[in-house]
Amino acid sequence: LQLYGTLRVILEPLLTDAPFVGAVTLFFMQKPHLEINWAGMSNLLDVPGINVMSDSLIQDFIAARLVLPNRITVPLKKNMNIAHLRFPIPQGVIRVHLLEAENLVQKDNFLGAIRGKSDPYALVRVGTVQYRSKTVSRDLNPIWNETFEFVVHEVPGQDLEVDLYDEDPDKDDFMGSLLIGLVDVMNDRTVDEWFPLSKTTSGHLHLKLEWLSLVNDQEKLHEDKKGLSTAILIVYLDSAFNLPKNHFEYSNGECGAKKIKNNKYLKKMEREPSSFVLLTVGNKTQKSKTCNFSKDPKWGQAFTFFVHSAHSQSLHIEIKDKERDSALGTSVVCLSHLLKDPNMTLDQRFQLDHSSSDSFIKMKLVLRALNVEEPDPQRVKAGVNASKPGPMHVMEKAGNQQKFASPPQVSKVPPMSKDTAAVESLPKKDSGEDLDTKDSSGAPVPSETVSGLNEAEGKPNAEHGPPSALPSGAVAMPTLPVLQEMRVAPSVTSLGSLPSSCFELSSSNLDIHNGTEMPLGEIQLTVRYASIRQSLVVLVNGCRNLVPSSNRGVDPYVRIYLLPDRRWTSRKKTSVKKKTLNPQYDEKFEFFESLENVKKRTLDIAVKNSRPFISQERKELGKVRIDLSQEDLIKGFAQW
Repeated sequence: LQLYGTLRVILEPLLTDAPFVGAVTLFFMQKPHLEINWAGMSNLLDVPGINVMSDSLIQDFIAARLVLPNRITVPLKKNMNIAHLRFPIPQGVIRVHLLEAENLVQKDNFLGAIRGKSDPYALVRVGTVQYRSKTVSRDLNPIWNETFEFVVHEVPGQDLEVDLYDEDPDKDDFMGSLLIGLVDVMNDRTVDEWFPLSKTTSGHLHLKLEWLSLVNDQEKLHEDKKGLSTAILIVYLDSAFNLPKNHFEYSNGECGAKKIKNNKYLKKMEREPSSFVLLTVGNKTQKSKTCNFSKDPKWGQAFTFFVHSAHSQSLHIEIKDKERDSALGTSVVCLSHLLKDPNMTLDQRFQLDHSSSDSFIKMKLVLRALNVEEPDPQRVKAGVNASKPGPMHVMEKAGNQQKFASPPQVSKVPPMSKDTAAVESLPKKDSGEDLDTKDSSGAPVPSETVSGLNEAEGKPNAEHGPPSALPSGAVAMPTLPVLQEMRVAPSVTSLGSLPSSCFELSSSNLDIHNGTEMPLGEIQLTVRYASIRQSLVVLVNGCRNLVPSSNRGVDPYVRIYLLPDRRWTSRKKTSVKKKTLNPQYDEKFEFFESLENVKKRTLDIAVKNSRPFISQERKELGKVRIDLSQEDLIKGFAQW
């Protein structure tokens, strides 16, 4: 069983004496991708149809416990209060206005030949929360004008994911995706841009994103006329005390004996209840986990609700018995009670109605107003570059100003906001090839490759906020369709975030000559360090002008070591390209090491010929060694 994802581990609070750390908290940033290889009798679970069901059950089980906002906290010291570590106040709310799209790819086929117009819809996701837009029929330039709100628990780390699909009677076709780093939206406060879609040949998506801070200010609680949320309610559900064994035992606080003839049923009723809680605000209901056979259940869970009018709305609590689906007690808390407390917080036991006279539920309720703050006027806005990476400062270099290009393959240039005026007079990119896929054809020049990769990630660069994770394509990784589902976040400083003109690898770093000083060809590499994933990312783009080792032709592949480690298990290897001296790979590999360690290492990259075992042909076609101590790995470099 293998999990692929970004796991965050937090060691806090720090202590002055052993064990020096009070608790360990861990969670996945997004739902991890799961790969299971069933063995023995469990091979039955590999049967098509069953495997999807069993794998998704296990993934849901993991998500319910280990994916944000869920987290595991383990105290390392006795009497350590870990409630605030398990349920920290969220960092903010992202309001997503899904406006429109243009130039989407045609996906509908008629009799396999005529292409009709697609019926696009969007899936918008942050963490484990996902919303689906309405479907717009037969339109490649759909207009949605829908609004979704998400609670954001960790920034940097969590991302906004948007997938577009064409609705079909059988299987919905993928039409492109977008991944946006929320750290840039948090810094910019408001982003209103056309974003180029990745993993597709054309299409742009118009989003307006608003970052809402959580503030303890009752004046911000005015009712929104458009029906949008004005506050967020955080409910920390702790425990209950003295629940009745069943709903016959107490009725409105009065004991009511019931004559029951069936002894079996009587025994069942004498058991302690297995209880869960339904929490409702407005039209949204959330359900807690079930605590089995206890009249004093401890749930220890947190829930968040969007609130439209704190003065008039209420939180409704109902405790139910799983066995008989009967109510064991109810409670109603008017949110206006929270407004009487200066911190808009209630932390207490609440008496249960329709239950025993000494039955209580213990909860902590926190109300926070949503507030759009004014952006820092000194800050360069990320704009379209929030699409994971963010604002790139314009650098003067040899008289050549580096700027971002407008997105390729559009009938008209998407409208630029005034915030991006500083970066709009850019050289145009003319390659729309999606280099995130492995079927890219031809060998584009470096700048096209890098910009193409940038398109593929759907992300330019962020100077504010640390990098996040990059989709990894290591040998052990799943194949491309699975990767598209998996969507581990690319980095804020994405691989393609800088035009190749600013990469200056000195030729002394690249030992690409043999003993006779005859060049053996060239290999194009893109290398950078992903800080949040703590990994060195090496993208093997392709080779050109290789020297054949025999008349039979060559089947080249690339082998990578991170010296001095030459273990076979840590070797990385691309696929083999048949009979070509100009192979194109576009394959990505990761070495999970700290930046400090990577700086002491050397990349050893060899291009080899895949030959028959008994062949006399020369196997090695050429080699490159790159001393990583000489490179700015956070910025990254791309070079032939």
